[in-house]
Amino acid sequence: MADVESILRTLNSDARQGDDWGQVAQYIPQLADVDPAQFAISVALADGRLLEAGDCHVPFSVQSITKIFTLAIALGRSGDQLWTRVGREPSGRAFNSIVQLEQEDGRPRNPFINAGAIVTTDEVLGTRTPREALGEIIAFVRAAAGSDDIYINDAVAASETAYGHRNFALAHFLASRDNLNNSPEKVLGTYFHHCALEMTTGQLAMAGRFLVDGPAMPNLVSPRRIRRLNALMLTCGHYDGSGDFAYRVGIPGKSGVGGGILAIVPGQASIAVWSPGLNRYGNSHKGTEALAQLTTAMNWSIF
Repeated sequence: MADVESILRTLNSDARQGDDWGQVAQYIPQLADVDPAQFAISVALADGRLLEAGDCHVPFSVQSITKIFTLAIALGRSGDQLWTRVGREPSGRAFNSIVQLEQEDGRPRNPFINAGAIVTTDEVLGTRTPREALGEIIAFVRAAAGSDDIYINDAVAASETAYGHRNFALAHFLASRDNLNNSPEKVLGTYFHHCALEMTTGQLAMAGRFLVDGPAMPNLVSPRRIRRLNALMLTCGHYDGSGDFAYRVGIPGKSGVGGGILAIVPGQASIAVWSPGLNRYGNSHKGTEALAQLTTAMNWSIF
């Protein structure tokens, strides 16, 4: 097997060459102020090692990556009945498309676009308070990561709430089609806060181990559900760039507009990469490039 540590050092060095870091998310003011010229990568291997390079101790806003954790919780609470409320197909449109939600009469295409994640958050809420639901989400992430040092950044959550007009529009349209059980304000308050979780790439890579399905990995969901979560990450985890990511990187992955990506090599590794600048799909530019190089060097593509 190739030397993973050596490859990570090379990826970190290569990422810092050139000035094309992509553009940070502009529609959330707290994210718009982040320096794009940062890069970190961490790999949690099935043998228990955590290998890292770059700015791997800098916490960042994981944003939509939390959708994989909330989906796991929602399926654990509600089972397959969740799929009556949200689909499992790639969107082919921007992650916050209102047009697609209207065309499909309020049933989001998949649980990783914003409308689908709002429905999933509503399912996690149930009849509880946002504080109780967020407590369960944070506890799940901490258990997966093996770290209690994971928190919500309240300033980021407030920034999302103040400028999340499109998400409010999506939530109200869902409510108009009877696809929310709680008020839009209650659901979005929960949604904005779990998206505002901050983690380092090391913590995120460790948190992703429950999706690796190895003997020493956290046992948080069944092997059958792990396969299905990974399938959804592969087909839908990068919004309308999911096909391009599958073609170039070849493993399941979930991105966030904070510049993070969680990627899974089934049976072998959980990988977290972060670089705040985004490509045209809203996914980390340098992060995607690094993952493509890593999976090629390690022969980790599932295809």
